[in-house]
Amino acid sequence: METLNKKLEPLPYHLELRDYLKSQERELWNWFASARAQADYTDNLRQELLRSTYRLDAEGHPELYQGVAVAKERLQLEIPVTLYQAQNSPHPNAALYFMPGEAHIVFSGSLLSQLDAGEVQSVIGHELAHQVLWSLAVGEFHIADRLLQAVGNDPRAAGSHEQTARRYQLYTEIFADRGSLCVTGDLNPVVASLVKIQTGLSQVSAPSYLRQAEEIFAKGNVATEGLSHPEAFIRARALALWRDCGDDATPKITEMIEGALSFDTLDLLGQARISTLTRRFLEYFLQPKWFQTTATLGHARLFFADFQPAKVRDASVLSSLKFSDATLCEYFCSLLLDFVTADPELEDLPLMAALELSRQLQMDTQFEKFAAKELKLKLREVQKLKDQASAQLAKAETAL
Repeated sequence: METLNKKLEPLPYHLELRDYLKSQERELWNWFASARAQADYTDNLRQELLRSTYRLDAEGHPELYQGVAVAKERLQLEIPVTLYQAQNSPHPNAALYFMPGEAHIVFSGSLLSQLDAGEVQSVIGHELAHQVLWSLAVGEFHIADRLLQAVGNDPRAAGSHEQTARRYQLYTEIFADRGSLCVTGDLNPVVASLVKIQTGLSQVSAPSYLRQAEEIFAKGNVATEGLSHPEAFIRARALALWRDCGDDATPKITEMIEGALSFDTLDLLGQARISTLTRRFLEYFLQPKWFQTTATLGHARLFFADFQPAKVRDASVLSSLKFSDATLCEYFCSLLLDFVTADPELEDLPLMAALELSRQLQMDTQFEKFAAKELKLKLREVQKLKDQASAQLAKAETAL
């Protein structure tokens, strides 16, 4: 078995979200990190294992525990691991019951008879990789996981909470797949086990499936629609990319998991990014001195209490504000219109400035239609103002 020269590290999403929760949801974080919450969680897991599984001991299943020993060595785990077969769970699968300092892996359905030895080894590596992640940083990534699952499952949860829990779980599966690869040193059994579990087939060709995955992406970018686990073709491609490119594969993997930034699928981190982009947008838009009236600055401070316009315009801001997503374009068009009408004494200048900025951001067609409708103007009137915008804005700036 070949050793893979890769180190398991939390993905950027794990790190960023962990830090966000610790800083922005401190009270909730402290509760889930408390000794009482940890003890309740562990006690419930032990009871669930006793009630719903059959324990597989080392004497009766030496080949499985030999696989555990190999996985522990390759993942640098020095903890006791116990294996179980689930009762009354027909679907082939495996799950880790995490407890600090000990791991419990539960197989379900016909998984053990469906996979060959190398594929079972891959599954064990996958589950123990969960243990690796959740043990890092004094268990902080497990605290984040429990917090997000609890909030995401609450009927009062907002869509952003559900999306955050979903993405965290998707990235956790990507991490665990990497653990499989670190244990097996071979992509084929990892991919074969994924496909067998999802299809129920007893024989599959991993190289063929990897070619199939590449065919899918050859037709364009694809993002996962999975709720807890990415689709097998995405997991297979993400793993191949990581094997071949290491951390350089992160942008492509992020694109497959998150897709383009969109208002319809914002998670908590996405909301924070939109907030930052909104501030930069307003700082740039309100930079001209003529625009900085009491009314416009007062309106901006309804968004950000400490708002200050930019002292000079940084053209690099524009590249971060160009979106392909229609919902984000609509949001920034609405934002522009807010400031077009914030101070009537400025007359047509704010609309001219908005028309010019929308052109620079390549959303002018959408903004012009939106502005004409909301301001009850004819499109030819909007076009006339657009034609005059550059000269009139330059004149307004030099007049001060």
